[in-house]
Amino acid sequence: MNETIPHLGQALSLLCAITWAFAIILFKKSGETVHPIALSLFKNLFAVVLFLPTMWIFHESLIRPVPLSEYMFFLLSGVIGVAIGDTLFFVSLNRIGAGLSAIVDCLYSPSIIILSVLWLGEKLTFLQGLGALLIISAVLCTTRLQQEGKIKRPDLLWGILWGVLAMAAMAVGIVMIKPLLEETPLLWVIEIRLIGGLISLVLITLFHPSGRRIISSLFSAGSWGYTIGGSFCGTYLAMLAWLAGMKFTQASIAAALNQTSTIFLFVFASLFLHEPITPRRILAITLAVCGALLVIIG
Repeated sequence: MNETIPHLGQALSLLCAITWAFAIILFKKSGETVHPIALSLFKNLFAVVLFLPTMWIFHESLIRPVPLSEYMFFLLSGVIGVAIGDTLFFVSLNRIGAGLSAIVDCLYSPSIIILSVLWLGEKLTFLQGLGALLIISAVLCTTRLQQEGKIKRPDLLWGILWGVLAMAAMAVGIVMIKPLLEETPLLWVIEIRLIGGLISLVLITLFHPSGRRIISSLFSAGSWGYTIGGSFCGTYLAMLAWLAGMKFTQASIAAALNQTSTIFLFVFASLFLHEPITPRRILAITLAVCGALLVIIG
């Protein structure tokens, strides 16, 4: 298929970046009325339902002949990376907005690299180390931003902290299963991780003192379109485009094109959410993108 359609993998990787960036804008609008736990819960349920027929279309079974311990490992990965990571990301997104989230989001790549070095014994190259420093500089640059619009300094600092923790949780969720990924079908991995995240979020909601209020926030007037749209674009379309992009082009090229979501998100935040574009924000986003690309190519 990639031989008949030139640059198919590159196009799909770029589509993934655009789709994910637009999904975050929708999640930001949804998060104005929907609780982060409820939003994460719905997103996972929506994706689990959609990926079941997708697996059937691609002749992938939900049940694989692997030890129960492997199922539990991938489920735990979903609890950490999908349930905790995504929920913290939504908390951060609500506090600091999409534009600044684009900068903090770049911490994901160096988090993966650092954990791979510590956990899996991989080597950190000079370019990757330099890239990580650039991204950290970008995040520190955002902490120096003056109050902009409705973002107060405590919200700014807490939002950045939640975002950093979200990226760390997502990285842990991936690195812990990295040794098994090469021999495991990706659609199966995605579905099992989503199920792990969904189960944990259901339990959290059931035992949360405000569980009923959290669920009721899903039914806020005017939020359904944003919630469904964000879930479809971000958890389903972007994921499929990411997988297909990785399949039809080199992983390094796909990863670099995926990272352009940071730029698209920064632009979309200004166009659709009217978030300000200031010289300091431009400096931070430039440092973050350059750092992320160095981490990828390093």
